[in-house]
Order: sequence, then C-alpha cells, then structure tokens
Amino acid sequence: QVQLVESGGGLVQPGGSLRLSCAASVTIFSIYTMGWYRQAPGKQRELVASISSGGFTNYPDSVKGRFTISRDNAKNTVYLQMNSLKPEDTAVYYCNAYRAFSAVTANDYWGQGTQVTVSS
Repeated sequence: QVQLVESGGGLVQPGGSLRLSCAASVTIFSIYTMGWYRQAPGKQRELVASISSGGFTNYPDSVKGRFTISRDNAKNTVYLQMNSLKPEDTAVYYCNAYRAFSAVTANDYWGQGTQVTVSS
C-alpha cells in the first residue's frame, strides 16, 4: 500500500515561512515526478510546484520566486519551502507522486493533505 504522509503545515503570519515535507512509501521513489498541490475553500485544486525524476522544477507564476521544491531520493522525501507567505496561500496542501507507464496507464498517488493558514 503506497502512502504519502505530509507534515509541516500550520498557522503563520503574512511574510513568514513554512517548510512542508512529504514522506513516500513508493517503490523506486526516484523515478516519480513529485508535486505539491493546494486547494482553498470553494476553489479547484491547483499545482503549486513539481519536480521531475531528473530534478527539473516547475512553478506557477503565483508562487515563483517564493516557493522552492526539492527532493531527497535517499529519504524518499519531497519538500516545499514556502517564503514570503501571503493570505492567499491559505489552503490544504497535498503531496502527489506520479509515474506514467504509457499514454494511458500511470501510478498517481495522493497524500491526505496538510493545512496551511496565513493570517495575522
């Protein structure tokens, strides 16, 4: 049974920082593309950051320059460093592990989510 366990969420003031961690029990963690998504109340889930097996990263403009994703393949863990947090970053943050086998089949796993609240 594959598990993704997020940690590190909490309450932080605007301008503050948080570091999220996601420990994955997938086999051969290094070949998965890992991602962080978030979902605010009443909104769709959106990509926050992703990192490929080769270390390539991707961010939407809303977090570029403030968030950094990284991975430690030896620890089967992916991190999201969030700086200069804004109230609009408030959401439940989810970890994702994705591996495509073909054009129609893939492994796609999700964590249970961790709440991040940015408020004074």
